[in-house]
Amino acid sequence: MSIVLISRTEAKLQAVKEEIDAKKFSGVDVKCIVCDYSNFDDKAKAHVKAGIAGLDVGVLINNVGVSYRYPMYFHELSEEEVLNLVEMNVNSTVWMTRFVLEGMVEKKKGAIVNISSGSAMYTLPLLAEYSAAKSFIEKFTIALHAEYKTKGISVQCQIPFYVSTKLAKMRKSFTVPTPDAFAKLGVKCIGHDDPVVSPYWVHAVMGYFMDRLPTFVVASGIMSMHQGIRKRGMKKDAAKKSE
Repeated sequence: MSIVLISRTEAKLQAVKEEIDAKKFSGVDVKCIVCDYSNFDDKAKAHVKAGIAGLDVGVLINNVGVSYRYPMYFHELSEEEVLNLVEMNVNSTVWMTRFVLEGMVEKKKGAIVNISSGSAMYTLPLLAEYSAAKSFIEKFTIALHAEYKTKGISVQCQIPFYVSTKLAKMRKSFTVPTPDAFAKLGVKCIGHDDPVVSPYWVHAVMGYFMDRLPTFVVASGIMSMHQGIRKRGMKKDAAKKSE
């Protein structure tokens, strides 16, 4: 399939384009659109719409997102951080979905994949707004799937736990797959009737057992873990200020 890559860093987009082009897939074109979803205003929306105008978009992957710098109490977030969390995690998915849906309805086929997070599944103290934003993605997906499945369109929410991305800063392990491993499993899930899936089986097992624990036990454990991470983050902030 031909691909449209959308992100805010042109150099990274071009690097991925060159990597795909080097494979020399027959008939595959790669197009790049530079867009900063933290400021997805009318001008940015028009830029993206113009970039995909006339294209036969068969699959949309919404994977834009941002979390806290480290776990914090909600009042400790800056106004900019509060705005960015909603803009990048919620608005980007809503508008990109809206841009492609009409074309999919006309063709009576298509697939939309929204990447959520294990954070959406549980009470997440010290990451409240991030958890709420990812919960929105899950509920939005479930409702859209019910609306459009009779029109030939699959809308699916994929829920990972930790993945060893540069953003997560975690090493690969049994419970932390590489991006390549997660992506391959994620692609296999596209089009299945279940609107919410955990493509990596270890994450699905983890979710199964966490779902069976009392809510207060899970919330207490997460709060304790996040307090430890918060303390380390605050120390780093203090060290930067003293430099």
